[in-house]
Amino acid sequence: MPLSRKPVRILGVPMDLGASRRGTDMGPSALRIAGLGDALRGLGWEVERERDVPVPAMETRETSEEQLRFRAEILDVCRDLASAVQACLDEGVLPLVLGGDHSIAMGTVAGLVSHHRARQEKLGLIWFDAHGDMNIPDSSPSGNIHGMPLAHILGHGDPEFAGLAGDVPMILPENVALVGIRQIDGCEKEVISASGVHTFTMRDIDERGMGAVAKEILEVVNHDTAGFHLSFDVDGLDPEDASGVGTPVPGGVSFREAHLLLENCADSGRMTSMEVVELNPILDSGNASAETVKHLVLSAFGMSIL
Repeated sequence: MPLSRKPVRILGVPMDLGASRRGTDMGPSALRIAGLGDALRGLGWEVERERDVPVPAMETRETSEEQLRFRAEILDVCRDLASAVQACLDEGVLPLVLGGDHSIAMGTVAGLVSHHRARQEKLGLIWFDAHGDMNIPDSSPSGNIHGMPLAHILGHGDPEFAGLAGDVPMILPENVALVGIRQIDGCEKEVISASGVHTFTMRDIDERGMGAVAKEILEVVNHDTAGFHLSFDVDGLDPEDASGVGTPVPGGVSFREAHLLLENCADSGRMTSMEVVELNPILDSGNASAETVKHLVLSAFGMSIL
C-alpha cells in the first residue's frame, strides 16, 4: 500500500544546543540547498512553503545546568515544535522535520502523540541511529541532551521533557525499534536492556541482512498502532557514505541498506511522519552528505527504481 498523498509541510528546526560540536543548526539549510523540497515535488508530492521553528543561538545563551545543558532553551523549542507538528496532523498534513540535533525528537514525537492520543490511537517509532540516545541526566557522561531523547520519550529522566505530551511514556517500548546501533555508553546498556524496546544492532543487520531486519522492524512499529514515525539520525549511516555528522561511528548502515529500509517503510504505507537530524555541514565536503540524505528521504517518500 503506497503512502497516502497528503500535503507535506517541511519544518526546519535549526538547533545545535543539545550537542557538543557546533553545526547541526545548519542542517535544514543544507537539505534545502540540496533541493529536497523540489525533489519531493518531482515525485508528485504537494509541498507547502517551508517553515522554521525559532531557535536561540548558542552564542547568545549561557547554561549552568551540567546534567542538562541548555535545558530551558531546548524545552521551549520542543514545546513550540510539538505544537507545530500536532497542527500538521490536525490539518491532514504530513510533517517532515529537518534538524538540528536529535534532542528535537522529543518535541516532534510529543506533537505526534498528542494528535493520536486524542483519537485513542497508539504510535510506533523507528529510531535509526548509531547511538542508543537513552542516557538520563544522572548517567550522561556529557550532559548533552541529544544523547537523551529516546529515554525521555519512554518516560525516563527529566519529568518536563518526559511529560511534553502529557501522559508518559509518549510511546510504548514494545512499539519502538532502535536500528543501527553500534556505540552505547556503559550505563546506557542496562537502560536499553531493561526498557523493552526492540533493538537491531549492526551485528543483527550483518548476520540477517537488512531485508529480514526491515520486515521485523515494520512488524514491531505497526503492531496495534495507527502507523509509525521515522526518526532518522544521519550518524546511523556509515561515515564513508555520510561524513557530515558530529559523532561518526565506523561500521554503520550502508547507503544501499538504508535505501532498502526506507523503501520498505514507503511500501508499508504506514509512515505518519519523518525527521532528519544530526546533519552537520561544517564537517561535510561540498554538501555531499545532504545530497546523500536527500536521496534517502526520497526513498521513504516512495521513490523506486521501477
